[in-house]
Amino acid sequence: MYELLKDEIKNAEMLVIACMCNNEVRSLNLKLTEDAKVELIDLNSKDGMMIYIRGIMYIMSKALNELYPDALLTVNYQLSNAMFCELDNMQVTEEMIENIHKRMSEIIEKDLEIRKVKMTIEEAKEFYKKEKTLKGKIQIDQETPYGASLYYCEDYFNYFFGVMPISTGYTKVYDIVKYRDGFIVRYPNWKTPTKLTSFVENKKLVSTLDEYEDIYKLIGINTIYKLNREVEKDNAQDAILLSESLHEKKIAELADNIAKNREVKMVLIAGPSSSGKTTFAKRLGIQLRLNGLKPRTISVDNYFVEREQNPKDEYGNYDFECIEALDIKLFNEHLVKLLKGEEIELPTFDFTNGHKKYNGETMKIENDEILVIEGIHCLNDKLTSSIPKEQKYKIYISALTVLNIDYYNRISTTDTRLIRRIVRDNQFRGYSATHTIKMWYSVNRGEERYIYPFQEEANGMFNSSLIYELGVLKNYALPLLKEIKNTQPEYAEATRLIRLLSYFDSIPEEAIPKTSLIREFIGGSILAD
Repeated sequence: MYELLKDEIKNAEMLVIACMCNNEVRSLNLKLTEDAKVELIDLNSKDGMMIYIRGIMYIMSKALNELYPDALLTVNYQLSNAMFCELDNMQVTEEMIENIHKRMSEIIEKDLEIRKVKMTIEEAKEFYKKEKTLKGKIQIDQETPYGASLYYCEDYFNYFFGVMPISTGYTKVYDIVKYRDGFIVRYPNWKTPTKLTSFVENKKLVSTLDEYEDIYKLIGINTIYKLNREVEKDNAQDAILLSESLHEKKIAELADNIAKNREVKMVLIAGPSSSGKTTFAKRLGIQLRLNGLKPRTISVDNYFVEREQNPKDEYGNYDFECIEALDIKLFNEHLVKLLKGEEIELPTFDFTNGHKKYNGETMKIENDEILVIEGIHCLNDKLTSSIPKEQKYKIYISALTVLNIDYYNRISTTDTRLIRRIVRDNQFRGYSATHTIKMWYSVNRGEERYIYPFQEEANGMFNSSLIYELGVLKNYALPLLKEIKNTQPEYAEATRLIRLLSYFDSIPEEAIPKTSLIREFIGGSILAD
């Protein structure tokens, strides 16, 4: 492939790192045996940057293995264009990081070949009998139809989920820095792939991730392998009950914190798509009632500006996600009146004709009641600018996945949410997986603009992930993803998600409580409207 497109690759404005062949992400050393539709993937794309990150993490693990062969590495989670890693059996020092950085630079400078070695399941079983390693062993445990593969660079090998650069010279922009009790490997953003952006420390987010990771390590389930072993031993119910109990405990803690502060008059909830905000708000409401507070909800969606006043995006389309699309003045006037004990007439927004209507529906808040508001801009103080800070309690919710494929390959939080949304969109809206994947980029764009910049403004955070959920969602998502053909642009994403889900043992829906947050996506919740 590389030789065929060498001139085009060399003349490209941005570094080309892989290709799309018949709508599937493939390596540049792919050998074509028949006519195919081929597109180049550069670093100005999310696919390209995912491959870049995979490459730099591979080089880091090679350097670490050469310098500290006894080190037990765990790749934990992503933070602000960086991956946080820990060594389970060694103390990380500045000298160690300096040595790894130096060795990584040497490996990159040599531009060493990274080659993929593919094996059948039978060949892989023989390989793992000889090599006493866990690297990539998940592939033979599940005996997927894809066989098994490992990436080799000189005599170093490891398993990485997804396509890798064809050599080490592709990943020149990086840094490795000691961070807390571990270290971070920094890399560029796909929007600015030629330079590192500033590292933004999200302390509240890190604290939430650490808490959940520590709990699941204590439970003994932090990789797919360990989850599958519990399923095989008929212990899936324990994993489910422990995950659900953790959710209930954290929701109760948030409600207790809100109730302790008698100045708080409203709870504002925001989080990215498919975080489970609806179920969370209802379960939080139940816990608030146990604290003597009756929740009342008000829908931000009824406070859009009149259609002719709605801002437009750079393409000339109405931008319904920006905060200027909301009638903030009217919304704040109503909030102030409600908190004073006055009655308001609630608007209902008619999305067909783009105007607010008043149907005589009124609202008044009593002394033992508290407003609960959910919306994309709820962490942004501009939405509730007329309300004093001490009267607001803001909650950030997201499915912060702490389950890993193995110790080197993490499962993306975004992937978990996308799988949730594919299932929910089909179950309740009749949309195909193709439709959901097609819309996902614009959904992510809105989150990056309007939610993530404000997440550290939250008073409390809730991790809505469930350690067992992909074993349940697999049963719903796989048939939908397999409907996508290789003639469709969404095939690449579908193929990647199918491979991820293939590693999970199925968990039956019957085992899931009727109050579970995951019921928001698969159905059967007793909390549904």
